[in-house]
Amino acid sequence: MSELLSLAERIVAQARPGEQVEAYVSRGTETSIRVYEGEVEQFTSAQSEGIGVRVIRDGRTGFAYAGTLDASVIDEVLADARDNVQFGTPDEFAGLATPDGVAIRPLKLWDERLERCSTADKVRLAMDLERHTLAGDARIRVESADYSDGGGEAAVATSTGIRAHGRENGCYVSVSTLADDRGETMTGFGFAVGRDPAALDIEKAARDAVDRATRLLGAGKPSSGRTTVVLDPFVTAQFLSVVSATVNGEAVAKGRSIFRDRLGDQVASPLITIVDDPTDERAYTSTEVDGEGLATRRNPLLSAGRLDRFVHSSYSARRLGTQSTGNAVRGGFRGTPGCGCIAMQLVPGDRSPQELIAGVDNGVLIQMVQGLHSGVNPVSGDFSTGASGLAIRNGALAEPIKEFTIASTLQRMLLDVAAVGNDLEWLPMRATGLSLVIHDVTVSGS
Repeated sequence: MSELLSLAERIVAQARPGEQVEAYVSRGTETSIRVYEGEVEQFTSAQSEGIGVRVIRDGRTGFAYAGTLDASVIDEVLADARDNVQFGTPDEFAGLATPDGVAIRPLKLWDERLERCSTADKVRLAMDLERHTLAGDARIRVESADYSDGGGEAAVATSTGIRAHGRENGCYVSVSTLADDRGETMTGFGFAVGRDPAALDIEKAARDAVDRATRLLGAGKPSSGRTTVVLDPFVTAQFLSVVSATVNGEAVAKGRSIFRDRLGDQVASPLITIVDDPTDERAYTSTEVDGEGLATRRNPLLSAGRLDRFVHSSYSARRLGTQSTGNAVRGGFRGTPGCGCIAMQLVPGDRSPQELIAGVDNGVLIQMVQGLHSGVNPVSGDFSTGASGLAIRNGALAEPIKEFTIASTLQRMLLDVAAVGNDLEWLPMRATGLSLVIHDVTVSGS
């Protein structure tokens, strides 16, 4: 048995009559390397470990944590959590998750090749990324070239019968660029993710960073009006992260979702099928269990535009009289679980990005957005965000454009999706990306 799971079990075995106890224990490592002008500018290697304990009694919750697994401290954490119960607000829905019979699907989330990768090889990856990026265009400067990785294991046990343990690791590289031409400077970025450092596509990350910066040089403002937009895969992933808030069971329970009374309704184009699937090993955020120790599972959210379900933790499920979907999320031992999508995917279509653009007479390719989350109201669905990209004219990419706003509502944008690309990208976030065509979006420029 895992040492961490044994420790968690020892804590929950001390549960008293009338109380529920949860112990979440984790340890991990991370490495961060930044290169600038061929030299290591920053190097960080860190280790962390800790335990968080929840105690629930009579509807009140107490929580405490410690950033150590020292035996002399652990019992104090349990005692502190018990003391904190008295300060909790009574909540009839408070309680720990209970086993739901869904079997854990074993996933390959730990790669020994990453563990064996030397520091020198990690530095070399960052340096190669900088070198390839600079070679891409004479107008390019590299602001930073980074390599990052992390790995860890965690265990959770509860007095309600949950026992879970797992470990995972992963790595990525990223580069930020500046393109200078005739007194103008534009920014760009590129990245690659994976579990094996040797499999990171350094050259693609460099090409993307060069392209994103240089293609916007000489950009002006577009004319205002309603038009068709094509979202870049990275922008689509950000858009999906906004959509995820509308299917969050906790938001629904609080009346903060535009879809709170729409289960079973057609809320999007028939081209839209969205799943949350943490069991897909290709996802950077894939995991065998959720933040409460329940098995993760593939949850269809929208099927051909129909709203099939919301995602739930055990708490949000109790509030709405349903079952957990294995979507409790937590940031580590320092906090208690919340609810959210873990690995959203928009099911790809069958057309390439080039084919999508060829099908647009006049429109805009949205390559970057600013302030997306602050520009969206999850209750009303109002959508407004700054953007930059390229004009589309007669089915071809035209001049670069910047400093404009795109606006609509989430409801309309989902219904107005006209085409879905086949260019699925796995990104270092809780959503995948692909190209997406949306009709009738307001562009405010000059």
